[in-house]
Amino acid sequence: MNETMPQDGFYAKVRRGLPALVAQWLTLGQGDADRLALLLAETARVTRIGLPEQTPDGDTLVDWSRPDGEEPPLWAARTATFLLVQMPARPQPASDDEACAWAYCWLRNRDFEDLAAAEQALPGHLREPLAAVLTAAWTDLKGLRLV
Repeated sequence: MNETMPQDGFYAKVRRGLPALVAQWLTLGQGDADRLALLLAETARVTRIGLPEQTPDGDTLVDWSRPDGEEPPLWAARTATFLLVQMPARPQPASDDEACAWAYCWLRNRDFEDLAAAEQALPGHLREPLAAVLTAAWTDLKGLRLV
């Protein structure tokens, strides 16, 4: 099957990278999986990144962090991005797929006037790792894919 839109390849990478993004939160967050799941859900609600109907438990969070597990909901990945970019440990994506997920969530967490504003708002340690994929994420966002 031919890809009809350039965003198709990018979005497939995002979907593959979402578990790794949640895994970073699970690895770098302070606390056990149940506490980190609670923090993720409460942060999503307070920041209005998402409004999860239920607070996941630690086992669910662990499942979302596995490539062969249940795909994490977008609110969880967006909230993990929100929390990770603020960490003093300065985490970075470990793969191209994960970088695509970070960039995708970064653009959906805030309203940016243009790509330059989105790049400028990134913490310094993420500018280089996300430079190429942020452009693809911007194209995806402005392509208004209906999924």
